[in-house]
Amino acid sequence: MGIFELLILAIIQGITEFLPISSSAHLILPSALIDGFEDQGAMIDVAAHVGTLFAVMLYFRKDVGRLLFGLRDFAQQKPSDDRRLFEVIALGTIPFLFAGTLVALTGLNDHLRSPVVIAWASIGFGGLLWWADRQPEKHTGDISTFKAALLVGLAQCLALIPGTSRSGITITASRFLGYTRTDAARFSMLLAIPAIGASGAYATYDLISEGDLGNIGAAIIIALFSFAAALAAISLFLKATAKISFTPFVIYRIALGLLILWLVT
Repeated sequence: MGIFELLILAIIQGITEFLPISSSAHLILPSALIDGFEDQGAMIDVAAHVGTLFAVMLYFRKDVGRLLFGLRDFAQQKPSDDRRLFEVIALGTIPFLFAGTLVALTGLNDHLRSPVVIAWASIGFGGLLWWADRQPEKHTGDISTFKAALLVGLAQCLALIPGTSRSGITITASRFLGYTRTDAARFSMLLAIPAIGASGAYATYDLISEGDLGNIGAAIIIALFSFAAALAAISLFLKATAKISFTPFVIYRIALGLLILWLVT
């Protein structure tokens, strides 16, 4: 795979990972629209996710530090705001880890990775995001209650359906709970750190077990490109949430889903 193809995939992954528009829905488009565009393979997918993981960790480096201190305080049973943040993120992550393990062990993900499933998920959950975004804002500030964290965490499990968008469904759940657009987006990105980390670790283990390490040089290149694209996307998206609704993303999701349906039929 050449530099041009790697650059396209990196930009797609970096931008769409944290926007509520589904990265999996976009990653099927290059091979469908560009003649000669080869499938990137599992190694490239993992590398792209590693790049986005480091981007979100760098952007939220202060919160990452707080999570580490929170883990220490949790282990020592010491009350603190950092421990509270750690517990909230952990509670929001546990359902996703459990559901992801179940899907991986049963092989269900192989049956869900269909362009038709991706298209309808993009359309359907896009409509759900539009509905959630119409709800009144009741809370200002980070999600800090265990009940809200658990509900958003359960919603995150739906992201295992390709086309749903992990970012989109967690933002949808937070908006239904009455949190502001910016706070919903911020919590979604913090939840992305353990979610992407766990998914990447499992995929890496799978690759090592099968001896399919692929092209290390290409993996490093796409990780760097994805890192840069994701870092820019995170900053711009958080600024946009303070000024606009999620309606443009909903319209885009519906259009994307219709395009995919048209391509496969």
